[in-house]
Amino acid sequence: MTEMNGAKAITQSLINHDVQYVFGIPGAKVDQLFDDLQYSKDPKTPKLIIARHEQNAAFMASGIGRLTGKPGIVAVTSGPGVTNLATGLVTATAENDPIVAIGGQVKRDDLARLTHQSIASTALMAPTTKFTAEIQDANNLSEAFSNAYQISMQAKKGATFLSVPQNVLSDTVTRPVMKAPKPVRQGIPDPTDLKKLADAIRSAKLPVILTGMRASDDETAAGIRHFLKKVPLPVVETYQSAGVISHDLEDSYFGRVGLFRNQPGDLLLKKSDLVIAVGYDPIEYEARNWNHDRKGQIINLDSVLPELTADYQPDLILQGNIAASLEAVSDAFALGFTLSAETNTYLDSLRHKLEKRDVPPVSDNKDLVHPLSIVQELQKRVDDSMTVTVDVGSHYIWMARHFRSYEPRHLLFSNGMQTLGVALPWAISAALVRPNTQIVSVSGDGGFLFSGQELETAVREHLNIVHLIWDDGYYDMVRFQERAKYGRESGVKFGPVDFAKYAESFGATGLRVDRDHSLSEVLDQAFATDGPVVVDIPVDYADNAELAKEMLPDKFN
Repeated sequence: MTEMNGAKAITQSLINHDVQYVFGIPGAKVDQLFDDLQYSKDPKTPKLIIARHEQNAAFMASGIGRLTGKPGIVAVTSGPGVTNLATGLVTATAENDPIVAIGGQVKRDDLARLTHQSIASTALMAPTTKFTAEIQDANNLSEAFSNAYQISMQAKKGATFLSVPQNVLSDTVTRPVMKAPKPVRQGIPDPTDLKKLADAIRSAKLPVILTGMRASDDETAAGIRHFLKKVPLPVVETYQSAGVISHDLEDSYFGRVGLFRNQPGDLLLKKSDLVIAVGYDPIEYEARNWNHDRKGQIINLDSVLPELTADYQPDLILQGNIAASLEAVSDAFALGFTLSAETNTYLDSLRHKLEKRDVPPVSDNKDLVHPLSIVQELQKRVDDSMTVTVDVGSHYIWMARHFRSYEPRHLLFSNGMQTLGVALPWAISAALVRPNTQIVSVSGDGGFLFSGQELETAVREHLNIVHLIWDDGYYDMVRFQERAKYGRESGVKFGPVDFAKYAESFGATGLRVDRDHSLSEVLDQAFATDGPVVVDIPVDYADNAELAKEMLPDKFN
């Protein structure tokens, strides 16, 4: 083999694993890798995307992981470069997004010294990732990368981290670079257990499917859709499984559940005598919320074993490839399946309630826009090819409850960590991997400034992103919950920003909804504009007090 150093071995490993992008920020301890990526003559070398903050680079990598199912790659320098990764990596690990993170480190002989940017990187990253390792020999780099890549994709997917001392990147490599690992596919559960699932569906009066984050990849979503065409059961989505239900199966859709136990889907889950949890992860919506005081069976179908709690003790646990398992179960319904007339009448009434609540109220306020009006106007302009990324805040609740999406992983939420600042970095990733489609990101005025500097990245990469800011001058998701708990608010008010001028300062287009520029006309202009566009929308959050009310499901109307 041709002699190479550690940096070139990593570059070749990236090429062998068909990595398309590397996100990050350089520094002295990792600049050899950036130099090699920048000037490699191999046309298969991944494109280097320089971010404006390491946390955002990690979000971009996690966006790649969520959208493609393959690990996104982030590379940063030592010390604060690594520490700035922590939030992005813990979010990815909590939310099933594969990432391989590469962190520069001081030279090997400085590891035990108190020296410039010397920290125990692997100790810091161990609680936030699935796997961490510090590489002491350049010959181990390719092997370590292959293992980190493979582990990040194993269920439950998540982040892995490699700490690479500076002189390991410059050391000579004498071993061959690893090839990409072959995909490892899971089998299906025992046929006896699959028969138990089929029998339970036949015996139940109101069987309901609860889809979770691991139900939202393309293969699994296709398997669920195929199953529903044979066995038309009602489906409730968690926020991260948005888009599992396609247009032609919309009659099976009964909304999403998350945060507060007061949605139509909560009512359906409570009344169900059989909940089939498919790819469900409790970090999305704890069982103590939806399984409290209900009666009936739970069957858990997933690629990983469930976490067992007093509130979640499934009657049957099926572990394996979800799509293949559902295909096998559907074979037991060759003669078809129908729910009872009584059950269908109940589902029709619930479906009517679900549709009725999406209608915006009539408002006399000419200066502010109601959340449902924003959702409705955006819905008119979004087709199935578009990707919508949503930050965390009050807008996130309105979007999760009311915005429809019909393709998996085209409506993205941070529902495990609820991490502020993800929307714009995720939108950048979506624009890279889904070119020639419209990308929309949505944030509040608080969360936007967690990652707003990445507008420059979007401008530099010539990406078409429409970013909507729901502007009210508060950290409102905290504000309305404080008011509900204490009758007052604290620490949630901040000063105004002219977001249109902010956008223009980065070379993006800035627009604002006001009395002279309606939401409808501003959105039309935004979607017709090339390059990144920021739309500032003054929002009326007067109805937010209702969001957290604990409305008992049997009183839902």
